[in-house]
Amino acid sequence: MDVLDAIKSRKSIRAFTDQPVSRETIEQILDVSQRAPSGTNTQPWHVYICAGEVRQAIIDDVLALAAEGKAATYEDYDYYPPVWNDVHRDRRRGVGWGLYGLLGIEKGDREGSARQGARNFQFFDAPVGIFVTTDAYLGRGNWADTGMYIQTLMLAARGMGLDTCPQAAWIQFQEPIFRHLGIPDDQVLVTGMCLGYANDKAIENTLVSDREDIANVAHFHGFGMP
Repeated sequence: MDVLDAIKSRKSIRAFTDQPVSRETIEQILDVSQRAPSGTNTQPWHVYICAGEVRQAIIDDVLALAAEGKAATYEDYDYYPPVWNDVHRDRRRGVGWGLYGLLGIEKGDREGSARQGARNFQFFDAPVGIFVTTDAYLGRGNWADTGMYIQTLMLAARGMGLDTCPQAAWIQFQEPIFRHLGIPDDQVLVTGMCLGYANDKAIENTLVSDREDIANVAHFHGFGMP
């Protein structure tokens, strides 16, 4: 698969098969991902990969915290704004209701919403969980670099026939992740991620989120009239 096909076919997968992914395959993906760009070659990312008993321990602890209502907020980590502008709010709602519509979760169905939300903390059944961090003292430019690494990782995985789902949801439950994976306190979590093979029979995997027309996001100057 060439890079354009990888970009076009990559999407967030929310139901995986139990087909295992070998450590060798993961190392190949990570080796390619190290070619991601970063300002002055700082390479400000760390990546932690879990499977088997460690993956399950993280799942068990996070689900227990969620059941007890002990989630942190995104604002606690300065991750998302407390209030969204209309355009970003509407995009979030659009993809959320698109997914819930496929799953038959109606507006106001808190139990169904909570059940689907908890699927995040089971890695959507993917056999491999990935957590990407950066050093806490670094700034927004370094976070941007880490984002380019995350995208490169997802495209490398897609190029090898695998699928992913980047997950901000883990931001709310960092303590078990850091404890089980031995992540130092001087690092901060940027994202979690599922890695595996998509379950092609799962209806949620038919969701393809909308993208804005380039006319609404691109600003050309100096090219003359179209």
